[in-house]
Amino acid sequence: MEFVERGLNFLGMMLVLGVAIGLTAIVVLFVVDTLQTKDAIRRNYPVLGRFRYLFSTLGEFFRQYFFAMDREEMPFNRAQRGWVEHAASGTGNTIAFGSTRNIETVGTSIFVNSAFPPLDEEAAPAAPLMIGPGARVPFVARSFFNISGMSYGAISAPAVKALALGAKEAGVWMNTGEGGVSDYHLKSGCDLVYQIGTAKYGVRTPEGQLDDAKLAAVGAHETIRMFEIKLSQGAKPGKGGILPGEKVTEEIAKVRGIEVGKTSHSPNRHEEVHNWGELLDFVGHVRDVSGKPVGVKMCIGSVDGLRELFEEINARGAESAPDFITIDGGEGGTGASPMPLMDLVGMPIRDALPRTVDMLHEFGLRQRIRLIASAKLVNPGDVAWALATGADFVVSARGFMFSLGCIQALKCNRNTCPTGITTHDPRLQQGLVVEDKYRKVANYATSVIKDVEMIAHSVGVGDPRKLTRAHVRVVQPNGRSIRMNELFPEPERITS
Repeated sequence: MEFVERGLNFLGMMLVLGVAIGLTAIVVLFVVDTLQTKDAIRRNYPVLGRFRYLFSTLGEFFRQYFFAMDREEMPFNRAQRGWVEHAASGTGNTIAFGSTRNIETVGTSIFVNSAFPPLDEEAAPAAPLMIGPGARVPFVARSFFNISGMSYGAISAPAVKALALGAKEAGVWMNTGEGGVSDYHLKSGCDLVYQIGTAKYGVRTPEGQLDDAKLAAVGAHETIRMFEIKLSQGAKPGKGGILPGEKVTEEIAKVRGIEVGKTSHSPNRHEEVHNWGELLDFVGHVRDVSGKPVGVKMCIGSVDGLRELFEEINARGAESAPDFITIDGGEGGTGASPMPLMDLVGMPIRDALPRTVDMLHEFGLRQRIRLIASAKLVNPGDVAWALATGADFVVSARGFMFSLGCIQALKCNRNTCPTGITTHDPRLQQGLVVEDKYRKVANYATSVIKDVEMIAHSVGVGDPRKLTRAHVRVVQPNGRSIRMNELFPEPERITS
């Protein structure tokens, strides 16, 4: 009994102490909130006003896990993320009872199934496609679905390793992003597309100009198959990036060719390129020095600019054209972007892609210039739509981030990514186990390719590259659907 009484007395004392500490904290917060002048809510409602910010912070979490329906979230909903998660894990990706997708929504794409599709043994995978036949070393790309640009620095070293090894395993290419090429890229042995951003990281002089010697050295790597000159990206067209000094580690500084610990600014365009003619000069120069195919990445705001570009190409000759063009939609993603640019600038991919394809046909350049579609194309239906619209290839960044374990925490710009993908915090990076994640990257890529082939077979073609606009119907405001080739008929070809 004496032991019990002592225990109860101790618990009583601890309870009194806890209440005293709690009351003291409330009093202190009350005084602090009343005296501060920056926040009207906390000043008028001391202590209680703090709960508003707590609930606002937690609201994002509760909406994602408890309140939002499968198809409601943005930028990617639970159904999209769930498909990638199951595909990456290698488990079955079938569903039961019925689709949660509302197929009556205006703009919804519906594939036209065939009454007599090819038998499984009659179907074939998509054939490899050559890019840059006029380059000294053309590239025969094996896969129509590949990894879009994510820079080392924007994503972590473990993320780069896992993506590169996964790309090698699946036989897809990986775009380096504008941060240059690291040993993590090269040691994997995967096919690489080297992106030259406006700061020319990795191939720059100390002043930020293109260094031909460094460009030639990079081009000499066998696994670097192509170069992509980045004009703009969908998430922030017309805006250059900033790499804060605290993120410029010795390793990243070496890869990018900049000073350790010093903030690095990317111009909002290439300083030596003022017009379409100078762009073609730049493309030709990079191709001559590197010996590899060279293309251009852009988010377009109007097809009028493309008309001027294609007119200039035809005036000079088809050999002056970029070997490929990557069209990034205005809904594209990035680690950090001003909201006005993220929300309001640039044509969405479902408008930009068919217009670009049509103009290539119009100027007789469709076979000369390969077309790559980017921006929010993460599931098989999105990829199949892009191929049917006229793209030769599709690339995805965020889809592959999901395969790495991204949970859409929306903290890419804070160095606090809980999955270790976009952070340089060693404690958080340890959660990304490369040996496990690279297999998930490969599984995701092969699952997308397999399911796109399944869609192609269902509409009656044996090869996904034979998908056409006639195989897709688009829901209209009146509730009826029409074939996409009625919405976007191919124009007459210009003959010189």
